[in-house]
Amino acid sequence: MRPWFCPGRGEALSERIGAAIARAQRRVRIASPVITSGPVLNALDRATADVAGIVDATQVDQVFAQWAVQPHVGWKVPLLRRVLDGHPFAGKHSTPYAPDTVHDFMHAKVCVCDEVVFTGSFNLSRSGEENAENVLEIHDAALAERLAAWIDQLRETYAP
Repeated sequence: MRPWFCPGRGEALSERIGAAIARAQRRVRIASPVITSGPVLNALDRATADVAGIVDATQVDQVFAQWAVQPHVGWKVPLLRRVLDGHPFAGKHSTPYAPDTVHDFMHAKVCVCDEVVFTGSFNLSRSGEENAENVLEIHDAALAERLAAWIDQLRETYAP
């Protein structure tokens, strides 16, 4: 087990998760509100393992809207679309954020790469690299199996 703390190690954490995705030979399962980290997106786009997951569809839609007016991140738009459209990702539809609305976001944050689990408060986002986040990298085949199955159950609950 290895702990990761952000900020300070956020970019290294994204690169570590991206490398684990790239090395995965059997499966990658992701539960994350959004996926905007460059190393993670690039690895998912090139992954040869069975990739699937769940995101918060409302928050992902908001990401696409934000990126549409930010030319410096425009390169990520087709990349994220390929990842979400090219793999069986489900999307939980949540209520858009406002101070007086219910906060029903999909907030699970788990990445399983074969027998390695990354879990904690990091949501595979570029902003997560800069926030105060904590993650455990756990090498445990039984835990990875349980969490991958849980993510697959979540995917069945929500629409693609």
